[in-house]
Amino acid sequence: MLYAILAYHVEDEVLSWTAEEDATVMTNLSAAHEPLRAKGHFGPAARLDETRKARTLRGPGAGMVLDGPFAETKEQLLGFYIMEFDSDDGAIAAARELRKANPGAVYEIRPIKLFLPADGFGATPG
Repeated sequence: MLYAILAYHVEDEVLSWTAEEDATVMTNLSAAHEPLRAKGHFGPAARLDETRKARTLRGPGAGMVLDGPFAETKEQLLGFYIMEFDSDDGAIAAARELRKANPGAVYEIRPIKLFLPADGFGATPG
């Protein structure tokens, strides 16, 4: 079974780190990744950019694009996509297409700050 492990932290604290402090944390995380990778457990990983850069598509019809990742309290994160576009506009257009297939869903659009590939990590059937 695959698991999504979502990392939460106090964003203001992370944003206050110096470049050296951030590099130290990333080095420590890399060291934690290696044994997981060696055992075949480590899949794709992404570091999201700041929440102020997030957008959420919600509402009826084509929906409205709102600033922020702020979910209604009854909503839970149920999955995620990693896609590549040249601008927010492309990502928003893709979210609109996904929403056509699942009109009740809310899609948060966040730039990814760091992406670590899957290193051949296996896929599971749909």
